[in-house]
Amino acid sequence: MHLPRPKLRWPSGLRLRRPRLPRTRAGQRRAVQLVMVLCVLALLPATWVFVAAGDRLRTTDSVPRTDVAVVFGAGLRDGEPSPPLARRLDAAAELYRAGRIEVVLVSGDNSREDYDEPDAMRAYLTERGVPDARIVSDYAGFDTWDSCVRARKIFGVDRAVLISQGFHIRRAVALCEEAGVRSYGVGVADRHNVTWYYGGVREIFAAGKAAVDVAFEPDPRFLGPKESGVERALGSAR
Repeated sequence: MHLPRPKLRWPSGLRLRRPRLPRTRAGQRRAVQLVMVLCVLALLPATWVFVAAGDRLRTTDSVPRTDVAVVFGAGLRDGEPSPPLARRLDAAAELYRAGRIEVVLVSGDNSREDYDEPDAMRAYLTERGVPDARIVSDYAGFDTWDSCVRARKIFGVDRAVLISQGFHIRRAVALCEEAGVRSYGVGVADRHNVTWYYGGVREIFAAGKAAVDVAFEPDPRFLGPKESGVERALGSAR
């Protein structure tokens, strides 16, 4: 048995109208100019990030010897570092073994009990030869700005090697420089898969937030008291 399909009717007086495009050449020209201006404004933050990082990017072989490396969280899978995060940690372990860094500050999200990026990052590093005493955990690195500000204000880091994917490292350097951390960035090699392309597109929008962070300098979501973990770890290294 087939029931008759009900007819959909718009309420009286309500009509869908197509957007009207300018009919004159002058109007069309102004519309094109407006679109171009909006595109330029949208790309300004990304341009600032690119310029701000300047010549601060290095490889694991060329980065200057620096006491502290900062590794930014990039998600977990089943409690283990995600593949992008694992590659960041591999680069940190390589720098440690090469004697280019002494301490690794792992900065990630531990906003809930069942999600602990810093401890997973620590375990991964110790399995690859970095002593536990040389690893310091920042449990409130909820985003790049928070990680940079906390590295400076909470852990007393004023110079560091930053480790992240290539699409993110310039923004990390730009933000940490603004937060008072003299930085070199190491962009790790990564597969050009869906995640990589998503990260690249996301950076265009993230650059806008970065510009806002620099302009207003908000406190991190959680600031808290100063910690001496980096100082103690450097003491054990010496």
